[in-house]
Amino acid sequence: MISNIMELSNNYVEKILCDFIKNETHRIGITKAVIGLSGGIDSAVSAYLTAKALGSRNVTCLLMPYKSSSPDSLTDAIKVVKDLNVNYREIDITGPVDSVINEISNKDISNVRKGNIMARMRMILLYDESAAKNALVIGTSNKTEILLGYSTIFGDSASAINPIGDLYKSQLISLAMYLGVPESIIKKKPSADLWKGQTDEKELGFTYEKVDRYLFLKVDERISDSELIKSGFDEKFIERVNSLIIRSQFKRLPPLIAKISNRTVNIDFRYNRDWNT
Repeated sequence: MISNIMELSNNYVEKILCDFIKNETHRIGITKAVIGLSGGIDSAVSAYLTAKALGSRNVTCLLMPYKSSSPDSLTDAIKVVKDLNVNYREIDITGPVDSVINEISNKDISNVRKGNIMARMRMILLYDESAAKNALVIGTSNKTEILLGYSTIFGDSASAINPIGDLYKSQLISLAMYLGVPESIIKKKPSADLWKGQTDEKELGFTYEKVDRYLFLKVDERISDSELIKSGFDEKFIERVNSLIIRSQFKRLPPLIAKISNRTVNIDFRYNRDWNT
């Protein structure tokens, strides 16, 4: 496990991330947050950090099970909201998801397409809740998922701010233990819970521990592939992970705008840098 990649103690990481949440919300005049709580470790850590940063009464968690979701996911999500004493709503997404599936497909639909619909339906509900409560949607994607593209664009990868996006999955486990996230959440196999028996590592074909070690060396330390092979990583593994990173780059960027004028949004004009007051 990469427990301390940044060579920072968990209490210091907690302070940085809580300050980030508080500063970024208050900077635009918002004091409330909305989080999609899945019963997994990523959303649990985001919830614990946000509750500490903004106060429990200013946090609303949405629990959005589908008919095939594991009962344990809902049980674990309830443990989090009770421990944090935050506001929460449970919304079963089976009806709207199945309605969409029935409209777009009269044949069998793949698990991936179905999972994408579920992820985007949840984000519809989160952003509607954020509009109703004048709150920001807090992200729950970790650095490993972001780099591998293991997420649904405009689904679970969407958010207003993301406090955990620079933490690898292995780091997140260490931080979760420090924050007091329930043990049942920390110990269970990571899963998007999109279909019965689905686990992240089974779908990816490798463990988080192995890929986190590789990603840290490749991305953070900028170690070359030849050196990584010498250090013991298999060439086929390197090719697969590199391919996932390259192919998913579009998920890490805002929509690309065709340039016509002298001052194109997100290319030449960037609010924080260029707005004159």
